[in-house]
Amino acid sequence: MRLPAAVLDHLVVAAYTLDQGMAYVRDRLGVPMTGGGVHTAMGTHNRVLKLGHGQYLEVIAIDPKGRRPDSPRWFNLDDSGLQSGLKIRPRLITWVARTDAIDTLAPGICNRHVQVRPMQRDSLRWRFGFTDDGSMPGDGLIPHLIQWESDIHPTEKMEDAACRLLNLEGAHIDPPSVQRVVSSMGLDHAITVHPVSKQRPPGLLAKIKTPIGVVVLD
Repeated sequence: MRLPAAVLDHLVVAAYTLDQGMAYVRDRLGVPMTGGGVHTAMGTHNRVLKLGHGQYLEVIAIDPKGRRPDSPRWFNLDDSGLQSGLKIRPRLITWVARTDAIDTLAPGICNRHVQVRPMQRDSLRWRFGFTDDGSMPGDGLIPHLIQWESDIHPTEKMEDAACRLLNLEGAHIDPPSVQRVVSSMGLDHAITVHPVSKQRPPGLLAKIKTPIGVVVLD
């Protein structure tokens, strides 16, 4: 039986510092990021950019003024290897899909135990699926799940930056396993997964239409 469907909500770019991430997006896409804030429970902060069609781009980094959470931070941000790479440049590390049935969908993500917990930032409220160790399902190619509980989606308050996501692609050593999970959530057309050799790391690539042309984030 097919599970309830989810839709692509936002892309996640991780940065070593928030200023570094904002500068990276501004230089690549030609537009500044606006909005965002602090995730007190996770010790992180972010900035956002509207991509149209109820989608947005998020830049996230560990907040140097924040408290370290008792559980692992989301998006594998506590990983020393990831942080070393982010010192070189920010990276598109994963994506998030929204659903109205997070309790039904979350347990099927890569057969991992996923704990759904309430979160908030300012007036926004949502529930989010966390892996026990903070790792990213499918090396970032399988989306984290979010269920918004605010009256409106956050993109409705974001400025239109004339940027639109054209397509999302991924590379993985086992595309069928990733595609099975993605398809079970009704996200068949949200991402295309290509094979990659064991000598190359898995990863994501997003093509975005911007005021300066089509740009690739990876």
